[in-house]
Amino acid sequence: MKFYVPPQIPRLALAFGLFITLFLVLRHFLVPDTFGKYGHYRAASLIDNTLPEIHYAGQQACFVCHQDIEDKKAQDVHSDIHCETCHGPGEKHVVNSKVEKILKPTGREFCGSCHALNAAKLKSAIFQIDLYKHNIGKNCIECHNPHQPWEMKK
Repeated sequence: MKFYVPPQIPRLALAFGLFITLFLVLRHFLVPDTFGKYGHYRAASLIDNTLPEIHYAGQQACFVCHQDIEDKKAQDVHSDIHCETCHGPGEKHVVNSKVEKILKPTGREFCGSCHALNAAKLKSAIFQIDLYKHNIGKNCIECHNPHQPWEMKK
């Protein structure tokens, strides 16, 4: 008994076989050698993540020059928050303060990232304000010293 095979079936099979072959060849060259060593991850990424330089100087490096800020922060609710949390990495600034400037956040959105109303945050742990009602049109630092926010500016 002979089966009839439509002429498009061999052509489709050939196209499908070429597609699978091309896929496997490309996969061989594009998938890193260490992929799959630790599950569905690239094992070499662990090494890659240790290579970037650390640019944080640490809070004590800030206080060497900014003793006045240390004194203010020690009396405030922000005392446990390190300088570089708000001001960004400061290693270059510590090395050469005349050349490297640090981030000086002023916008409402920046302070709001911690202090905006958020039902997921404990109100007893983080003072929260409604950014859409509280001093609209003003930046927080116009009224508050970020190193001692309860002390209102005059």
